[in-house]
Amino acid sequence: MLFFALNRSDALGRAVAAAGGFCVAKHEEREFDGGEHKARPLTCVHGKDVWVLHTLNGEPGASANDKLCRLLFFLAACRENGAASVTAIAPYLAYSRKDRQTKPGDPVTTRYVAALFEAVQTDCVVTIDVHNLAAFQNAFRCRTLHLDTGRMFAAEILARRGEAPIAVVSPDGGGIKRAELLRETLVQMSEGPVDFGFMEKRRSGGAVSGSLFAGDVSGREVWIVDDMIVGGGTMLRAALACRAHGAARVHLLAAHPLFSPDAAALLDDPAIDSITVTDTAPCPEAAAARLGGRLHRLSVAPMLAEAILQLHHPCPNGLPAAANADSVGGF
Repeated sequence: MLFFALNRSDALGRAVAAAGGFCVAKHEEREFDGGEHKARPLTCVHGKDVWVLHTLNGEPGASANDKLCRLLFFLAACRENGAASVTAIAPYLAYSRKDRQTKPGDPVTTRYVAALFEAVQTDCVVTIDVHNLAAFQNAFRCRTLHLDTGRMFAAEILARRGEAPIAVVSPDGGGIKRAELLRETLVQMSEGPVDFGFMEKRRSGGAVSGSLFAGDVSGREVWIVDDMIVGGGTMLRAALACRAHGAARVHLLAAHPLFSPDAAALLDDPAIDSITVTDTAPCPEAAAARLGGRLHRLSVAPMLAEAILQLHHPCPNGLPAAANADSVGGF
């Protein structure tokens, strides 16, 4: 097998390779006037199973579109040069939020991205904590593997828990299933009760509204979980609601730290005790500096390395041990 990590994902790529005990294969990326670029493997890929890691978040100097094109072109180049198989590893998968029509004429961009991967003959797409698992699984016709952070986050919660009882909260109705799965995982791992709650959220014309809160969080250590943090407004609304309902402490959990320029200032609020994210995307330095010790980062490298090794050498039941049985598509 050959494992590549494109340039803006090289730090995570090195961590995955170290966790899996394999090497990062050499490649070249070049920029051209006018904004065009090319990337090519510098190791012979003929007859090899090729794995290419590139997380698809937008950041200064590289939009989500740019990163997606780089990944697609590199996968296609490997296939054209005789790779036996090509697997895309996109820890954050761009456009996974736009998975249905909410207004007349809306694009269903998740499906279009899936078609692009299929067009370059991608054998498998691996990702972590997509926005809507069912939409992700239905969009792709090639093999997919969805990994979730449930057990990682549950272990973090139990390692940091205090004396107060625990509650898991979804910041909106769309994340109820995600939060409930985390609550169930916590119950299994702790063998104790875990409470649950969720916040109402309605969006119209770019404005967010809704003030209803369901669940008993009084005197509890609350963990609000979502798939990503972008602007931070949704999480802050939920944190303030939990405080208003008597929460003892409030912590935020999200796999993807897609912080906008103003997110850290918004999240630097006394209602929030800590923010835990993973390294599926680089955390902006300004945000890390502003949030200081309240920002905790967990690595998905061991999870991705295990998935790669299990897919390359399947275990008897055919499912990578890193994957939650409720979160595996394409098997």
